[in-house]
Amino acid sequence: MAEALISVLLEQLASIIQQEVRLVVGVKKEVVKLTSNFKDIEVVLENAEERQVKEVDVRQWLERLKDVSYEMDDVLDKWSTEILKQHIQKQEAGNASSTSTTKKVCFCIPAPWFWFGRQVVLRHDIAVKIKELNERLALIASERQKYDFQSTKRGIEQIKRQKSSSFVDKTFGRVDKKDKVVEKLVSGNGQGGATCLVIPIIGMGGIGKTTLAQLAYNDEKVQAHFNTRIWVCVSDPFDEIKIAKAIIEGLTKETPASNELQTLKSIIHESVKGKKFLLVLDDVWNQDYGKWEQLKLPLQNGAVGSRILVTTRKEEVARMVGAQHMVNLEVLSEENCWALFYHIALVDREKK
Repeated sequence: MAEALISVLLEQLASIIQQEVRLVVGVKKEVVKLTSNFKDIEVVLENAEERQVKEVDVRQWLERLKDVSYEMDDVLDKWSTEILKQHIQKQEAGNASSTSTTKKVCFCIPAPWFWFGRQVVLRHDIAVKIKELNERLALIASERQKYDFQSTKRGIEQIKRQKSSSFVDKTFGRVDKKDKVVEKLVSGNGQGGATCLVIPIIGMGGIGKTTLAQLAYNDEKVQAHFNTRIWVCVSDPFDEIKIAKAIIEGLTKETPASNELQTLKSIIHESVKGKKFLLVLDDVWNQDYGKWEQLKLPLQNGAVGSRILVTTRKEEVARMVGAQHMVNLEVLSEENCWALFYHIALVDREKK
């Protein structure tokens, strides 16, 4: 439980460090320290969670860690929500002021000062809370030494994500979502002049994004609709050469010898020419628009009606690739959760 929570927090903190929105002087440094403390703790969590069953003091240590982690999660949620609100309000005010009469423009002048004051208060509150949580977390991180935890190679940089494929196992639920995705894939011939429409599926880890993409990919309507289908597991880090080669292998059934990105992009450009294709990019983490645009550019040579289906945990990635056509994946219904539980726990034996 703690391991999953800290993994999510590390992703959020990494996103904050990369963002241009500033809080107050010194907060970015605190966030870096916070990230470092979480990483130090993360590599011993597996051992700590195994030992908590028999060792009360280890269990109490984990409880303190969870308390800090949940509070940090609340702080990050509040911060992200407020920043998004302010961004939207500023955009709306800017649009309104550009079309308003002189009288209305004058009436709107105080608004930026209101936003500024609100930002100052928010930034101060966030700064104070982050510093407080960092002090508590630093103490918890230092205490791990006295328990002599065994370090594991499961730090955030060492995680090797399981590679996905287009083959789908037994599934539970998601029929309505699958129909919605299939409809987006096969309907129309692109919008706004775009040759290739991008459809992102977004949701938390383990919620079934890959499974939903597999169901849509293997649907009979989808198979009949596209000239060719390609499945690429992206994961992290975002390696343009590796991804480009995987796309070419899916298109031509041959492995390209070159490691030059320009050469690979040229091969993709020629390989998709005149073809209505479906490309699935599973488990995308990269938020660099430049890298995404370079990969997408040669794919625009495909036939109108081509589609790129992207699965991601990150809302920033979903907005970058195509927020207009986003598919948000929610939790399973209680009925489907029980069905999944029975399938895994009882291996299809009688429920009784």
